[in-house]
Amino acid sequence: MAQKHMAQIRTLVVDDNPAFLRSVSRLISSYKEFEIVGEASSAAEALKQIALSHPDLVLMDMVMSDLSGLDATRIIKAESDAPRVIICTLYGDARYAEAATAAGADGFLSKSALSKQLLQVVYSLFSSKES
Repeated sequence: MAQKHMAQIRTLVVDDNPAFLRSVSRLISSYKEFEIVGEASSAAEALKQIALSHPDLVLMDMVMSDLSGLDATRIIKAESDAPRVIICTLYGDARYAEAATAAGADGFLSKSALSKQLLQVVYSLFSSKES
């Protein structure tokens, strides 16, 4: 069965590592399913950009210097029209995935698995939205 065509997913990428931020944005831009609506290098900047650009999806780094991605996710998900949030981190074990879920994240990916698993996670999050 052919994959049902989805509208482009408006995506905000958040990471305090500039090289990783550029790398993830390049990766996401290579997929027709995504439209990058912004990049943020801090949680505070991400919260401002969400209010301005209203993304469908936020790829959120878990550990940042100003506010953790978990705390930012709690703030984001408290809004009634919150975007989907996928927490991305270097730490791939179950404790971090559980913390992300507890914070309200819709998904969790280790940064090392991002390129292999991103589309699968995104399809699982947005396919029910399309039907």
